[in-house]
Order: sequence, then C-alpha cells, then structure tokens
Amino acid sequence: MPNTPLPQGEEKTRQVRAMFDAIASRYELVNKLMTFGLDSRWRRRAVADLRLPPSSLVLDIAAGTGDFTRELTRQGHQAVATDLSLGMLRAGRQLTEAVQADASCLPFRTASFDGVTCGYALRNFTDLAATFDEMARVTRGGGRLSLLEVCEPASGLWRAGFRLWFRRVVPFIGSMVSDRAAYHYLPQSTAYLPASKEIVRMLNHCGFSAVNHRRVMGGLSQQFVATRSR
Repeated sequence: MPNTPLPQGEEKTRQVRAMFDAIASRYELVNKLMTFGLDSRWRRRAVADLRLPPSSLVLDIAAGTGDFTRELTRQGHQAVATDLSLGMLRAGRQLTEAVQADASCLPFRTASFDGVTCGYALRNFTDLAATFDEMARVTRGGGRLSLLEVCEPASGLWRAGFRLWFRRVVPFIGSMVSDRAAYHYLPQSTAYLPASKEIVRMLNHCGFSAVNHRRVMGGLSQQFVATRSR
C-alpha cells in the first residue's frame, strides 16, 4: 500500500518470496497487460545481445515463470532457471532445469556458465552487491551478462505518462487480475534500485568489463550488457 515502509534485510527476502508465490499463476498475464506485450520483444533483444554461440549454457536468475528462460531456449541455448520463489518455478512452462535458490548464494560451481540473464528483478534482491558477486562468480571468463530492469523516461512527456501508468494504472490492473498488495508494492520497489551509473560501477567492481547501459523505448526499460573479465 502507498506510504508503507519498504521491508529490509531478511524481512524483505521473506516478503518477496511470499509475494511472488502468491502471484505466480497470473504473473505472465499481468506482465503482458502492463507492457502491451512489449516485454517479449525486449527479452528477445536482451538474449541476442549476449552474442553467445549456439548451445551455450546460460543461467537465468530470478527466472520467475520462465519468460527469459524460454527465450534462451528458442535462440538455441541451454538454459537453467533459478528463482527464490518455488511457486513461480512450479507455475513456469517448459522449464527443463529449475533450481530454487537465493541469488546472493547460488548453488552452482564457479565459472560454470557461459552467460547470465536476469529480467526486472534487481530491485527485489535483498543484497544486490552480493548478487552481482555471485553472477560474476558463476560466469566463466569471457562469458556474457544481459540484464533488464524498469526505468523512468528522461523526457517530461514520456516521464509523466510513465508515472501515471506505472504508479496508478498498473496497481489497478494488478488489483483486478491478481494480488492487490503485490502490484501496489511494484512501483514502490523502484526505491530499492540504484541509479544506472551506480549499477555500472557495481558490475565493474565485481568483475565485469565493457559494461554497456542503454535505455529501451524512450526509457520505459533499461538494459545492461557486460563481459566477464578473464
């Protein structure tokens, strides 16, 4: 609800897990309504921007019900899905390999993946720095990273429209179709998100190089692409 203090620490982890368990069955439907289906296009581009050869092994962190994971498979990669919410993974389709895990402590060997993806989840991690460290740890030298996250447009007209849609309309849609509390939390959760320049700095610090940041469709979304230092 508006003006409710955002949870921190272990309480945030608990609430985020419970929230996504609760909305799992309607998660993909609400995403399509929220973005007019544009999220599928953004994921296609994000996977293509990995620039990895076919059959590369890619870890999809905070995979949810598997939108990103299925796109990885469609583009010829071997995909492993991991998410904090078991409910989300169980609601997913065509997830041949799925592991429930906290992204800040991944149960995978060092340098075991050719690439990592993550879609619209950075603000939901309790310890973002530790999560970036884990992304770097499990990615081999020369491997690739591609992240998507929400963003607020820079221009006045786009920004005003975005704020109206994201802060008013999206919670209303979520209330009608899924869980009211979860979709009131969604716009508030952007307060957890560091500035894009800080995210670039954090990725560099934990072992990624050539970090590229771009705004998608006027700033409705943003993407980070990087290479794991050797």
